[in-house]
Amino acid sequence: MLTDQSDYTKTRNYWKYLKAKLKKENSEVVSATTQLKFLAPDGKRRLADVLDYTGIVALGKEFPGKKANRFIEWFTYGAESIDGKSKTKAYALFESSFINSLEVGTTKGLQQIHAYLFGGLYDFAGQIRQKNISKGGFQFAVSRFLGETLKQIEAMPETTFDEIVHKYIEMNLAHPFMEGNGRTARIWLDLMLKKSLKKCVDWSEIGKSDYMDAMMQSPTNSSMLKKLLVIALTNKINDLEMFMKGIDYSYYYEEND
Repeated sequence: MLTDQSDYTKTRNYWKYLKAKLKKENSEVVSATTQLKFLAPDGKRRLADVLDYTGIVALGKEFPGKKANRFIEWFTYGAESIDGKSKTKAYALFESSFINSLEVGTTKGLQQIHAYLFGGLYDFAGQIRQKNISKGGFQFAVSRFLGETLKQIEAMPETTFDEIVHKYIEMNLAHPFMEGNGRTARIWLDLMLKKSLKKCVDWSEIGKSDYMDAMMQSPTNSSMLKKLLVIALTNKINDLEMFMKGIDYSYYYEEND
């Protein structure tokens, strides 16, 4: 099947052939589409056919399959769910001036991000948890000592790449909120990198399984995580399109397979 092709060139050529064939038959190539300019592999921005929300859903239903069904489920889940509404807020954060007023590398800054993403969605938005939590058999920082733990993390330096990643790992181990820690901490990490190194992470360069494996190893061995992050570092700190793509990946990391 076309969707199973690993070679992008074959898929592209098939689409070009199909459009030419339909044009000769005086058939409509596509209906609910428009053309937008996207960055091509040759570095130039070229026009590409783009479906709107309704068209994408219709296309997925027209060619049902395991991959299509999973994509449509991912694509549509966000509309009214907590994750979806939070994701919309994340998009808005990078388009607002509020992001420039956030404290960088502090517990308060982390709380500000969490409150923005989940305000009105969770009654504990922006609030440090008062209960113990665990995931996959791993218990995060004990709530009774969480306040002191967060003070120690906040005091950690953040001037070099290694220092910033170490601080990020420690914050992940603390897991200060009942929900939404990963999505919040990744923005927190990017703000530290942006401030100190004038770089940020292109999260689309890091696969989900690789990221999850690296995070699981990070408490005892941070080398895998550092390797993934350093390869994905970019100086496009003001590229809105890249940040939006990063938000998509950040929320994708949190989905259950």
